[in-house]
Amino acid sequence: MGCHSPLTPKQIVAAVCIFAAGVAIFATGAHLSYVNVGPQRARTLARDEFVRDHFRKKYGSGE
Repeated sequence: MGCHSPLTPKQIVAAVCIFAAGVAIFATGAHLSYVNVGPQRARTLARDEFVRDHFRKKYGSGE
């Protein structure tokens, strides 16, 4: 369903403000995701190394 009458200036301003708020929230989320890539990768690599060491101790060197 669409609008049956043209938007008033107040409605246009409200729509622009809501759109700008959405863009700001999206940009903030993208920024935080980008900033946290390094620490997440470090945790993943540390966990991977821990699991490999555990299996090396449990089952031998694997060579």
